[in-house]
Amino acid sequence: MPGAATTLEPRTAFPGESDAYRAARDRLLDAEIELRRSIERVAAMRRGLPPGGAVPEDYVFEDAGGEVRLSDLFEPGKDTLAIYSFMYGPKAERPCPACTSIVDALDGSAVHVRQRINLAVVAKSPLERILAFAEERGWRRLRLLSSAGNSYNRDYFGETSEGAQMPMLNVFVKQDGIVRHFWGSELMHAPADPGQNERHVDSIWPLWNLLDLTPEGRGEDWQPSLSYGAGYGRGASSAPPKQRSRPTGSSRSSASR
Repeated sequence: MPGAATTLEPRTAFPGESDAYRAARDRLLDAEIELRRSIERVAAMRRGLPPGGAVPEDYVFEDAGGEVRLSDLFEPGKDTLAIYSFMYGPKAERPCPACTSIVDALDGSAVHVRQRINLAVVAKSPLERILAFAEERGWRRLRLLSSAGNSYNRDYFGETSEGAQMPMLNVFVKQDGIVRHFWGSELMHAPADPGQNERHVDSIWPLWNLLDLTPEGRGEDWQPSLSYGAGYGRGASSAPPKQRSRPTGSSRSSASR
C-alpha cells in the first residue's frame, strides 16, 4: 500500500552496526523508497507528454562520414533520439570539463543505450576539433556531431543569444516521417534551491549520483577536471589512485553541489 511502512522484515543488519544506526538507516530506507516512487511518477508524467513541436528544419550536421541530417540520425526501428549538447564552442580553447565528465560516461553506456534508442553528442566546434578531443579522451562508441553550420544549438537551448554554449539534453521522436521535440532538460532554467545548482542532467551523470551515496557527499569546492595529473590521461583514466590511509578526524561536507 502506498505510504505504508515499507522497511524490510526481518530487518537488514550489517556486521557491527548499532541500534541507533539501524533505526536511522530504516528511516532513510523509507525515504529512499518514497524517492523511488516519486522518480517513477515523474517518469510516467514525462512519458505521457503530448506531441511536442515539429522541428523547424531538418538540420544538417557533420560527422565522421560527412554531412548528415537530423532525420538520418534515426536508425530503422528506433523512433527516439537523445542529443546531448556538449559545451565546446569554436572559440573555446578546451571543452567544458563537466560536460566532458558526462560524455565520458555516455561513451561507456552508448552500446547499451543504442539497443533501445538513438544517441548523439553535438558541439558547435568544427568537426576536426571534436574528433581530435574524442581521440584524446578515448571516446569510441558515440556518434559525434558538429553543429557549426546550423542553428540547432540556438534553437534547442544549447546556446545563448550571445553565443555561449550550454549543456542541454534534448529528446526527439520521429512519427509518420515527422521529427518532433519530445523533452528537454528545462530544469536548467528553473530556480535552484540554496546550496544546489540546477541538476538538470544529473539523471545521466553517474559522478554525482555515486558521490551522493557517500558521507562526503558532493562537496562544496570540487568539480571534475579534464585531467588529474600523471597517469590520468588517454588510456589511463580507469587506473585507480594509489591507496593511502585516511587521516583521522578529517572534515566531511554534506553540502549539495
